[in-house]
Amino acid sequence: MIDELKTYETAVTQTLNQHMSVRSFLDKPVPDEMLRVILNAARRSPTSSNMQTYSIIVVRDPETRQKLAVLAGNQSHIEECDVFVGFLADINRLGIATEMHGEMLAKSLETSLVATVDAALVGMSVQTAVESFGLGAVMIGGMRNYPEKVAELLGFPPGVYMVYGMSIGWPRVEIPAELKPRLPESLVIHYEQYDGSDPRPRIAEYDAALAAYYGQRNQHTAAWSGPIARRLKNPRRPHLRQTLEAMGFQFE
Repeated sequence: MIDELKTYETAVTQTLNQHMSVRSFLDKPVPDEMLRVILNAARRSPTSSNMQTYSIIVVRDPETRQKLAVLAGNQSHIEECDVFVGFLADINRLGIATEMHGEMLAKSLETSLVATVDAALVGMSVQTAVESFGLGAVMIGGMRNYPEKVAELLGFPPGVYMVYGMSIGWPRVEIPAELKPRLPESLVIHYEQYDGSDPRPRIAEYDAALAAYYGQRNQHTAAWSGPIARRLKNPRRPHLRQTLEAMGFQFE
């Protein structure tokens, strides 16, 4: 079956199948022209109703990146990477466009969701393009720790927040022979109807596979479900809705 799947491999699927998060970078610049090619290719990503409710911000200034690293929870790779890119949900332009025609933007959960999805899609395209050039990157959800402070630091107008950031640079490490395993295909991909059978046996199998991958770094077998349980037993970023609504978004 694996050999049959290889028949349909392309450069894109090979890039996706070699994905790994990179948090250690060489002191080597990413050419401006290369970055522009990557970002402009990503701008062809799907966008709901051609609204293009996202923006991209590029940050190279070391002092600004140091401040962003602190806001993200002291993630040092934001300082060490050559370039930091933020993917922004942006409904500010929608408001301006509607005002140009004498109307007012009706903010809603749908519009806020569309903007967030648009930003996520273009960011995934950037990640894939980055890796196709041999660069490395890691997505940074920690930019949502203090979205209002990030907005102030980078001069966002109302109706703009950073969905996540990305550290980009030339990787210090090579792609390992064995990449971190993902959840079983049978647990994630459903055909025609959602498979409602008990997922626990397959989750346990994945726990064991992930524990084996980690080796001495993880002695217990609940390598995936255990951290998930500990991480999600309390609400994550409970302030986020109130903060984003104060920044011009709507979640009702």
